Amino acid sequence: MLMRLVLLSLPFAAALASAIPFRGYRHKVKESIHGPPSGWYRHAPAPKHHMLELKIALPQPKFPELEQHLLEVSDPSHARYGAHLSKQETEALMAPHPETLDVVGKWLALHGLAEEDITRSSANDWVTIRVPVGLAEEMLTTVSKHVHTGESIIRTTSYSLPEILHDYIDLIQPTTMFARFKAFKSTLHWTNHTRPADSTPSGSTITGPAGNQVDASCNNTITVSCLRQLYNAVDYNTSATNGNALGITGYLNESTNNVDLQQFYRLQNPSAYGSNYTSVSIHGGKNNQSSEAAGLEANLDTQFGFGLTWPTPGTFFSTGGEPIFNPDLLTGTDTNEPYSYDTIPQSISTSYGDDEQTVPRSYATRVCNGMAALGARGVSIIFSSGDGGVGDGVVYPDKPLGHQCYSNDGLKTPMFLPVFPASCPYVTAVGGTVHIPETAANFSGGGFSNYFHRPSYQDAAVSAYLATLAPGTYNGLYNSTGRAYPDVSSQSASFSVIYQGQATPLDGTSCAAPAFAAFISMLNDARLSAGKTALGFLNPFLYSTGYTALNDITEGRNPGCQTEGFNATVGWDPVTGYGTPNFEKLKDLVLAM
Repeated sequence: MLMRLVLLSLPFAAALASAIPFRGYRHKVKESIHGPPSGWYRHAPAPKHHMLELKIALPQPKFPELEQHLLEVSDPSHARYGAHLSKQETEALMAPHPETLDVVGKWLALHGLAEEDITRSSANDWVTIRVPVGLAEEMLTTVSKHVHTGESIIRTTSYSLPEILHDYIDLIQPTTMFARFKAFKSTLHWTNHTRPADSTPSGSTITGPAGNQVDASCNNTITVSCLRQLYNAVDYNTSATNGNALGITGYLNESTNNVDLQQFYRLQNPSAYGSNYTSVSIHGGKNNQSSEAAGLEANLDTQFGFGLTWPTPGTFFSTGGEPIFNPDLLTGTDTNEPYSYDTIPQSISTSYGDDEQTVPRSYATRVCNGMAALGARGVSIIFSSGDGGVGDGVVYPDKPLGHQCYSNDGLKTPMFLPVFPASCPYVTAVGGTVHIPETAANFSGGGFSNYFHRPSYQDAAVSAYLATLAPGTYNGLYNSTGRAYPDVSSQSASFSVIYQGQATPLDGTSCAAPAFAAFISMLNDARLSAGKTALGFLNPFLYSTGYTALNDITEGRNPGCQTEGFNATVGWDPVTGYGTPNFEKLKDLVLAM
């Protein structure tokens, strides 16, 4: 059972810590979960000698001030719009109180950890230690080995700290986190996404969302050319020298294969053939160039992201370990940490996530805060919204809710399953569309966060949508006051990717995120070439004026959890957000800001 936290002022608690050994304080539960999530079971005690890498998050007392900066510099109507913070300024607003460093340092020293055994983030708000299981048990609680479908990890269902430390440590992970983050893609086409038979004569066209003519073949296969036609950017040429850059993230040992990339360029953007990108390793990430190591997700993201924006410089961040939820990606605890650099790409696309409830709330909050810090520095953070509709992606309205759509708190309350980090209010979440004319992809992840409150920038749009629902619709299955997503959408099916030398069609919001990010990168290119700043955090712009330059998607649903899910409609909706980009209209808007 979670116990009440001790409320001590920082000076008083620090004085106690200096005078009295930590061993004199009783341990209190800091964080706990009801039990291992569905599918996991306790296998055996963890080996005492096994080494654990623990991340300790220290409180950020100035985060409200950082958030205020973010909202001001991201609001086109504010006098400070575009006045992004520097790396040093954001770090100052993420830093813990000096007394926190002192207290936590004394606790670590008590357990034999000297300063050289500790790695600190550049803002000092994260501390990383490597300790054997036996020492972790002494510092925290018993840890166990858990097994799930062939995977085994060392986790616990609760951990405790000396009560005096509760005000000085936000969380320690990985301890209670069982999330296994995944890429949002599928190599199999959903049956009701089958494209029309390609019986159109070569060279025939159909009308696209911008009213222009689009190759009819784009209704069967999506290419770089198709996306530029669909989203009204055929004639736009980016610069290689104005300082703009696009970042693509890769996880789970995914490598982007350079031979496949060059073949993709030769087929879909011959001008880019022979060009390269920057590969950056984070936390031991590799970019293995053997054909067998080629990753579908990494190939998809880089081929379309870099293929659409060439000659804009591209960077592929290959991260070892877990996806973005490894705080190294945000905090600079690795000596090769790119996000601790003074200059980082203005647009970064990520196509990974998992059910929000599998990530401890405290950890999700800290990761989301890191996204806010990047936004304050002028970076547009873009995530795919997931491929499960409102939950598990299965619809049988005449049957009870499927077993996956329940809370994991032991109560098994029926509920939709929002996805994180798409549910973070400081990122732009991208849903999926299919066909021409565009309709919602039925796998498009969307809904409402159970962790994060609805931000003010989307109040009007979301309230308007909720008012269209019949009274009692999905009552109790979703949090109507939570952060709503997605914000926007893009084509997301039949993307022609080169994988191990073969053209492979892919579906999923993994397609949508790098595509949308590429058009944002083009908008940044236009602004930088005009002597303006990058767009940074997009959502205040999108919800205030940007939506007027998006193609509204009004048909389709995102079924899941044995329901038909939410519906696309006029204006914002939790299936396709505000819709897909019209680049020329967006360019006119952003150049006027």
